[in-house]
Amino acid sequence: MTTKEIARLNDLENRASNCEPLTSEEIQERNELEFKRNKENVNMRLAGYDKYYYAYQCRTFTEYVLKSGFNQYLADNIKSISINYCSHYGASIKARLSSGGETNLKTYNDKKDLLCFIEGFNEANCQPLR
Repeated sequence: MTTKEIARLNDLENRASNCEPLTSEEIQERNELEFKRNKENVNMRLAGYDKYYYAYQCRTFTEYVLKSGFNQYLADNIKSISINYCSHYGASIKARLSSGGETNLKTYNDKKDLLCFIEGFNEANCQPLR
């Protein structure tokens, strides 16, 4: 996203959080800017009525992994995350490591399976311990 787009998204979000009414065009613009922000590290086509939902899930997952780490990788060892799909190779979550290498955190044959994993991972991390 460009700095202009980020500034516009922040403006729209601030107005909405202050209970200032947005026009339908501004709501659509905010949704599209949020989608673009949430999909920054996602290299697969998200389409249909649930594209906003899955983009949000991918962003939530990425933020968690960058903050907390994943499996044997500590947060300090992970520089960035990418979520990819290629019809020939399947779907994967890759981590660019601080050491300069890249590793697969998870791989699946189908992108829907990968998105379901991310959704379940986020759901499990949102549940309070009893």
